[in-house]
Amino acid sequence: MMEQIRHFFESVPWLEMWMPPIITIFIGVASGWIFKTFLKARINRLIEKSKWQGDDLIFQNIQSHLIYWFFLVAVYMAMNGMDVENTYLRSYATYISYGSKIALTLLILSVTMSISKISVGMLDLWASSKGSAFPSTAIFTNLLRITILLIGTLIILQSFGLSITPLLTAFGVGGLAVSLALKDTLSDFFAGLHILLSQKVRIDDFVELDSGQMGYVSNITWRNTTLKERTNNLITIPNSKLSNAITKNYDVIDTSYSVKISGGVAYDSDLDRVEKVILEVANSVIKDLDAAKKDHTPAIRFQEFGDSSINFTVYMRAVKYGDHHPVKHEFIKRLHKRFDEEGIEIPFPIRTLVHKNSPE
Repeated sequence: MMEQIRHFFESVPWLEMWMPPIITIFIGVASGWIFKTFLKARINRLIEKSKWQGDDLIFQNIQSHLIYWFFLVAVYMAMNGMDVENTYLRSYATYISYGSKIALTLLILSVTMSISKISVGMLDLWASSKGSAFPSTAIFTNLLRITILLIGTLIILQSFGLSITPLLTAFGVGGLAVSLALKDTLSDFFAGLHILLSQKVRIDDFVELDSGQMGYVSNITWRNTTLKERTNNLITIPNSKLSNAITKNYDVIDTSYSVKISGGVAYDSDLDRVEKVILEVANSVIKDLDAAKKDHTPAIRFQEFGDSSINFTVYMRAVKYGDHHPVKHEFIKRLHKRFDEEGIEIPFPIRTLVHKNSPE
């Protein structure tokens, strides 16, 4: 039987040439399908037992490409294993060589893209584990993508037999010329890195610049930093200017915002009773409003003897900047109503004029 099969292949030369590559490709695709179908469930069970989120990210990005990668590897092996010195294949030698290189190029490109996605995902996971201390921003993700894609491109060029040493030399010389031409752009780029690493401002921080602009930091790119005002307007600031600006960061230590409310009562008021009423109103506002910081104890301090009243200041805290407006609004409404109920007077400004007539 085997002798008959051998005679059949020898009688049909093209079968002898093309069947081994076809079988190799078939085995490669079948291996990828078997791996994805039968091992996927087992690997998923192992991943579910792990507390590290990185293995989920890696497997999700790899498993969708497995069959494609097995196919390209099989094509590359099949074409490299073909006997191009054969009489029948000699005229196809060039096409076979380019075909194997194209398969290798597609494989390297696909693996590079997957590594890029995994790396960016790992950066996001690492940044989220740091909380607000080190946010993942476009400047880092783009830099990481470009670096990985550049390395993949150099590997592809090397696989085609091109020497990358002169190319790297040319990049070095060209990079010097480009750096001189793009001095301002590079200044913004490195200023952006300085801002991120020094944590002068962070994503979602509410900041105020010495130029008067205020807003939430929405993103830090390789060239600009974007502030989002409370009115939903966007302010774009070059990183170099932000790096040199005097900045007030309302969130760098504590995101809560101090609320100070001033007022005054008549001189004949019982100050102990006034203090008790004010604290009761302040505590009711803290209890009822989500904008008020719940774990902060309000305080009142009598400040001075004014022209027509004894002046005081109430100290409370809002959850963040901007929440102080509803806290003030509700406190003043409730305090005014409570003073009316308790008969506590908020005096109008009074000025006493003494007129002396000069003797005639």
